[in-house]
Amino acid sequence: MLRKIRITLASVLCVGLLLVFLDFTGTLHHWFAWIAKLQFWEALMAGNLLIVTALVVLTLIFGRIYCSTICPLGTLQDVVAHQGRKGKRNRYTYSAEKRWLRYGMLAIFLLAAALGAGSLVALLAPYSTFGLIATNILQPIYEGINNLLAMVAERLDSYAFYRTDIWLRSLSSLLIAAALLLLIGFLAYRNGRTYCNTICPVGTLLSFASRFSWLKIRIDAEKCRNCSLCTKNCKASCIDFKNHKVDYSRCVVCGNCVNVCNHGAIAYCAPLRRQTTKTASAQSSEPAVDKSKRSFLMATALLATGAMAQEAKKVDGGLAEIIDKKAPTRRTPLTPPGSLSAENLAHRCTGCQLCISECPNDVLRPSSNLLSLMQPTMSYERGFCRPECNRCSEVCPAGAIKPIAHEEKSAIQIGHAVWVKANCLPLTDGVACGNCARHCPSGAIEMVPFDAKDESSPMIPVVNESACIGCGACENLCPARPFSAIYVEGHEVHRHI
Repeated sequence: MLRKIRITLASVLCVGLLLVFLDFTGTLHHWFAWIAKLQFWEALMAGNLLIVTALVVLTLIFGRIYCSTICPLGTLQDVVAHQGRKGKRNRYTYSAEKRWLRYGMLAIFLLAAALGAGSLVALLAPYSTFGLIATNILQPIYEGINNLLAMVAERLDSYAFYRTDIWLRSLSSLLIAAALLLLIGFLAYRNGRTYCNTICPVGTLLSFASRFSWLKIRIDAEKCRNCSLCTKNCKASCIDFKNHKVDYSRCVVCGNCVNVCNHGAIAYCAPLRRQTTKTASAQSSEPAVDKSKRSFLMATALLATGAMAQEAKKVDGGLAEIIDKKAPTRRTPLTPPGSLSAENLAHRCTGCQLCISECPNDVLRPSSNLLSLMQPTMSYERGFCRPECNRCSEVCPAGAIKPIAHEEKSAIQIGHAVWVKANCLPLTDGVACGNCARHCPSGAIEMVPFDAKDESSPMIPVVNESACIGCGACENLCPARPFSAIYVEGHEVHRHI
């Protein structure tokens, strides 16, 4: 029962979170985005003490069920490990803890987080790794299947599906995601939870509490026949059947050992009381303890944690017109409204890229800068940041992008527009334009004669920097090619106007 409940909960949470990354319609995040708020490191970065405390308490009671149930990367490893076990039953072995590697990786991770090295944090944090894989590899596959179904539906005169554009947001992020998928997939295929117990810093952090958990996998030495089935089915490689010991710092409470033990020597239970042989003999005739009660308790605790994180969300946004342009060179990169500043984004962002996969306007993409690699940055070749859209601020689990209301977003200045005389069509081609002024949602652009003394001279844009919010509508809708005649320069610190 324990194993079935764990697998069911892990499947629901992992699939729900994966759908948030894959969905391009902007609807599923209302239902499942709260799962991202349950991730340990992201909750810690967001200062969500309720979730952090709940996860620590769960670990002190139940052990590392976070790793086997809530963490999506852990579930992904289980799927790969299951494929590796086909036709190869009883293939795992016990291995001693590699402390130098576990604590070394944890030290590097914490140092990177303290110094604001978000790129290194993104490479090591399990949820960030899952997000990289989902956004850069799985989402394009999902969109390709959708486009295929849309093509079939069109031939049947059905509008059940619609096509979406598949484009490469960042080659570097794609290559990193592919490398991580191959590495973690190989480790899971060969040895189960090797990544969780030797590399993952979150697993190492939780291991300090799991050593003292109340409910544990316990071995009754008197019933054990040393058949080694528990060890051969332990994907965490933490059961030493010869000495009847379990390394609780690495055990993820998957339940495999309880499931395969044919002698009833292994149980997931509270501390066993010391008893005499007579008492033990008397108890052997009593009915077995109903373990489903403990399983039900664990499931209730997990669901309660999910309920605490879930929040009602309302958002609306549309797909921007796709325009073939080249990105200008910005002295200061643009960061999303709600990120407060480039420094705040760099220190809090874990690089999960959920905001990028959720952006309906194709504005966000992974940064290629080494210091902010894989963190979101903004560019307006394919769309602009619509004032009525705040989806990225709603889904961010780490507090790197603070939640903002629609009316608040219209007053946040993330940058200002800059006019480029050499690219402006009224001057280069002698045609009237004014696209930037017509589409500016904040009314920050005004068309004036190029020659103030000649009213008949070409009309050019003038930007009121104090009113411009940096949404990029002017840059995106400017007809100049390949570079716009007006572009947005970012601000290090956002301002309210």
